[in-house]
Order: sequence, then structure tokens, then C-alpha cells
Amino acid sequence: MSSYPTDAIIAVATAPGRGAVGIVRISGPALAALIETLLGCPLKARHATFLPFPDESGQVIDRGLAIYFPAPNSYTGEDVLELQAHGGPVVLQLLVARCLRAGTAIGLRLAEPGEFTQRAYLNNKLDLAQAEAVADLIEANTEAAARSACRSLSGEFSREIHRLRDALIRLRLLVEATLDFPEEDIDFLEKADASGQLQDLISMLRIALDRTQQGVLVREGMTVVLAGQPNVGKSSLLNALAGAERAIVTAIPGTTRDKVTETIQIEGVPVHVVDTAGLRDSQDEVERIGVERTWQAIESADAVLFLHDMTRLHEHSYQRDDEVISKRLPPAVHLGNRLLHVLSKADLATPSTSKETLWADSLALSSRTGHGLSQLRDRLLQLAGWHSMPEGGLFSARTRHVQALEQCQQHMELAQVILAKSRDSALDLLAEELRLAQQQLSVITGEFSADDLLGEIFGRFCIGK
Repeated sequence: MSSYPTDAIIAVATAPGRGAVGIVRISGPALAALIETLLGCPLKARHATFLPFPDESGQVIDRGLAIYFPAPNSYTGEDVLELQAHGGPVVLQLLVARCLRAGTAIGLRLAEPGEFTQRAYLNNKLDLAQAEAVADLIEANTEAAARSACRSLSGEFSREIHRLRDALIRLRLLVEATLDFPEEDIDFLEKADASGQLQDLISMLRIALDRTQQGVLVREGMTVVLAGQPNVGKSSLLNALAGAERAIVTAIPGTTRDKVTETIQIEGVPVHVVDTAGLRDSQDEVERIGVERTWQAIESADAVLFLHDMTRLHEHSYQRDDEVISKRLPPAVHLGNRLLHVLSKADLATPSTSKETLWADSLALSSRTGHGLSQLRDRLLQLAGWHSMPEGGLFSARTRHVQALEQCQQHMELAQVILAKSRDSALDLLAEELRLAQQQLSVITGEFSADDLLGEIFGRFCIGK
């Protein structure tokens, strides 16, 4: 796809399936002639006109609303035509086919995924962070995610990045001035407190990075795997957290043979809870496959809840099998603050049961009575790195944004070291680190971006958006 396409595109802009209303959207340069061909009359700009949608022979496909948005005052920045018809798949496909035949002269073709929003980006209607927020808003699965995506779409995230960029540009100008006029007596950097400005920038960046990390968490959530021996209460805990009977619970060990996933939300953070097959050696081929999938889920989990049955803690064989499981857990789970020991069935445990002798940081709970569930939710948020933000303080963000800000921080901290140690002899190195830091900020909003990055981002959009 060229950077600035000149052909026209078409797609059904509403979700697949049947609905009361379906929308066919066309975007491209100079659509006035196509509108005359399709509808037999011109349309008043930005006014909904009710009229028939005829085929080539004049037979009416449907009757609905047509709205024309002349460039540049449209979503894509190009001429846009929307045909709002009844939402049956056959009707919409007939309209698309009719438009494609009528638009042969202007090269009308089917749109690729995300191409309407990509054109909005290329025509400076949205920056890249705002374009990503469009997809985030569509895909939001919690209220907090939807509200944060809306704030990013309105430009709040971009404005914060621009504030950082503008402050960084001012500092770069001071450094460049010192490089360009070395014979001057005025020390631009010292007089303008370049060191203080750089420290303020780093502080601003850390705040932005924290907000961005929280935004990623609200958008993507965390995956929590329930692991342990058979019949320790994993499925009961999943049901208790979900508030519904999502997994089958019986007293028979090995009831759960495959992963069962339920998404809950805690303070607006999506938590994908995965119930798994009990970890044990088995001659049953199906159960062995389930156990292997459990280990795969543990490997990729953001957090692992290792459940221990409090009614069996006194059994030597049970303790031994728990120890075997613990030793097999991936080192990243042990070392990455991703493991929480949960003592289940607390309502059935005897008073003599002592968790302190086993895991000092464990949490006792009862899925039946609800004891300990509130504390578990709090601990899960801690494992995720979540902390409350002021009302309206969150915006939608992605992992690539965090990575860009972390790269920016590295460049600025290196610039700080250069400025402190060898200001006069290494100003060119200082200037280069600041330039690279600014480049990372520009990657977020798309002012500096590679074509393959754009393809990756917009290729994940739905067709029609």
C-alpha cells in the first residue's frame, strides 16, 4: 500500500451478522461522480438523505439513508459516502457489489483491515496513538478500558507525549546552540540550567511511563493460572471469583482435563483466570495432555496461584508431591514475583493447621464461604503492578508505547551522565542521545515510524474501520 493512496475503497462498516441497520462506507478522492451514478442525484454535504438504492437495471435493492462527507471534513480526510441500509448480510453485499461495478472508473476496491483509519492517520486526522485507540475502544472489555480508550482517542495521551517532546526540543536547542557557537563566552547550558531541565524531563517521563504501564494493564489485563494437585479447589476458586458455575466441580480427582478460562475484572482491570488440570503423573492419555497444557499455561502466565489443600497438608505424600511441583515451576515464576501460594478449603481445616511452617507469604481462603477472596483480589492487583489512579487519569496504551518510553528514558539517563561527567568534550554525544530520545517519543505518535510498524498496527483492525 502506498503512503498516500489515491484509489477509492469500500467495505461494510458494521459488524458481521444481522442487525437493524448496516452501513456501507466508501472513501476516496472525488466521489461526486460516483454518487451521481449510484443514486441518480447529488447529495447535500453532511445531510442524511432518505432515498432508494437501485441496481444497474433500476430495481431497488433497499431504501435507506445516504450521507456525503466532502474532504477534508470526514473521518479519513477524503471524500466519504455512507449508505445506511437494513442490516441483512445479503442486502449489504448486494450494495457493495453494486458500488464496485459503478466505481470501476475510479478504481474502487475492497478495503483492507484498518484501511479507513490508516487513511485518517496518513491524512493527519489522527496521530498513531489515537488511531490505535480506535481499535482499543472497539475491543474494550471493561468500562475502565472503554473510558481510557476514549481519552486516548480524544488526544490526551498524545498531548502528554507532545509536552515531553516540546520540552526535549527546547533542551536540544540549547545543546545545539552551544555546539554551533563554541567561541562565545556565554555558556548556554549552565545559564539555562540544562542539568535541571534534563532532570525535570526525566521526572516527567517517569510519570508518563507509570501512567502508560497502567494503561496497558487496563487494556490487556493479566492472565492468572490456577495450579496445583488434583482436587485442591482450583475449579471452585474459579467459580467463586467469577460468581457463577463456570467449571465442573466434583470430589473426583482429575475432573478438569483442559483449560477453562473466565475473565473477571478487579477495579476495572481485566483478569483472565485459567483453571487447569491437576498436576500429577497419570496413565490416562487425555489427562496427560491436560497436564502438559497446564505447564504451558504456567510458563506464559502473568501470575500463578499455587493452591494447597489445607485438609491434606499433614499428609507426607501430599507434601512430597507439592514439593515436586514447586521444583518444576519455571525459574521466572519464582524469581519474577509471579507466584502466590494459596491455602484452599480454609473452612474445613483443623485449628492445628499452621501455614506459617510452610509458606510465610501464603493466603488462606475458602471458596465456599468467600473468606479470603477480597484479600486475594488485592494481591492479584499487587502482582500485576496496579495502583489506583485519579479519576480521569488513565489512558489506553500498548506494550510498544511502554517500550518506546523505556528506550527514551535510557537515552535521557545516559545524556544525564554525559552532561555531568564531561560536558565540554562530549557535547556531540549529549546531542545525539537527546535526538534518539526524541525519536522514541515520535515513534509513539507516528511522526517517526516504519512502514512495517504501520502494517502490523492497522492489519489488526477489523475490515470497515
